[in-house]
Amino acid sequence: MVQEGKFVAIHYTGKLENGEVFDSCTGDFPFEFEVGAGSVISGLDSAVRGMEVNQEKSIVIPPEEAYGVYNDSMVQSIPAADVRAHFEPKVGMTIGVHLENGMQVPATITKVDDSTVMIDFNHQLAGKTLHFDVKIIEINDEPKYRDDCGCDCGEAECGPDCSC
Repeated sequence: MVQEGKFVAIHYTGKLENGEVFDSCTGDFPFEFEVGAGSVISGLDSAVRGMEVNQEKSIVIPPEEAYGVYNDSMVQSIPAADVRAHFEPKVGMTIGVHLENGMQVPATITKVDDSTVMIDFNHQLAGKTLHFDVKIIEINDEPKYRDDCGCDCGEAECGPDCSC
């Protein structure tokens, strides 16, 4: 049974309320995480607890237990000339923004005009209710899979049915 501290390997499909698939890991390489370690959204972490190997479940995760509510204060206007000094901005482009503390965070360009560029620091799934179809593949005391279907795994490791 899935419980805190165990490593759970799952196959999943994540959809938005309109049915659009935003992520999927259903191939040979399951997505593995340690339950309770804070490495996945809290709604997914809680939903798999108590499940057994081969059990399947459909879950609905509200924004508060996923990527948070959309926060308008996380949208900022930057002078277009400052941005154009580095690259030509385009609406929809995801960029890495360096913070004063040295960290780099992703942001999405939402508007470009002659004088300003609007940059949204909200996660792309912020404010969205997420629907997951999950199947428990394995439950282990130690991690078993070298890589997962997360975006950091590198496409070659994912297998043909994963969408990184």
